[in-house]
Amino acid sequence: MQLTNKTAIIYGANGMVGTALARAFTEAGATVVAAPVDALDEAAIDKHLATLERVDISVNAIGIAQTGIQGIPLVELSADAYLKPVDTYLRAHFLTARAAARRMVAQKSGVILAHTANPAAIAIPLMGGMTPAWAAIEMLMRTFSVELAARGIRALTLRTTGLPETKTIDEVYALHAKAMGTTKAEFQAMLESHTHRGRHNTLAELASAAVFVASDAGRGFTGTVLDLTGGMTGA
Repeated sequence: MQLTNKTAIIYGANGMVGTALARAFTEAGATVVAAPVDALDEAAIDKHLATLERVDISVNAIGIAQTGIQGIPLVELSADAYLKPVDTYLRAHFLTARAAARRMVAQKSGVILAHTANPAAIAIPLMGGMTPAWAAIEMLMRTFSVELAARGIRALTLRTTGLPETKTIDEVYALHAKAMGTTKAEFQAMLESHTHRGRHNTLAELASAAVFVASDAGRGFTGTVLDLTGGMTGA
């Protein structure tokens, strides 16, 4: 199996994305660690990692509620609402990636993965602070890579479209549809029309890509965005 003898830690594993990743990693032979740890608590992250013999793969799949963030024009959005996803996502990804990287440096190997969505690369209205949050995460992974790849540590991002199977996207599309005076189905169809395949990604596609890039077969990938958006954004 692709991830035999690998230990993977997934932050946000209780969410639908995290659950899909945990299942795929387990099926690929990895030992998956998904203990309840506050990804914004530096001390808690370090304490938890100290209990593990090694960390081969670290994935951050946390999420926050989007009501009050998306579906609101920037001119009507408060500064706090705009900056909430920037601070939350970037802080969590930095803390978890840094903690894992420190362990991986000693091992001289490891893979750090992040997940973003298509607005990281293209302008979509009413996204609030999610657009800069995702774009910053992608650059954070590139920066970890350029500093650590020579020491055996890879860092990269998996970018997808929205994932209609998830509760988060159900919430988000409802917010956008309401703001645009349309239905969720119509809003989704509009977004899907911008992909080459005419459809969104699935959780299974994201999970299988994560397994591949985390395995030795994907060792050529680092410091990049693995674009799964079906041509919506390119790389």
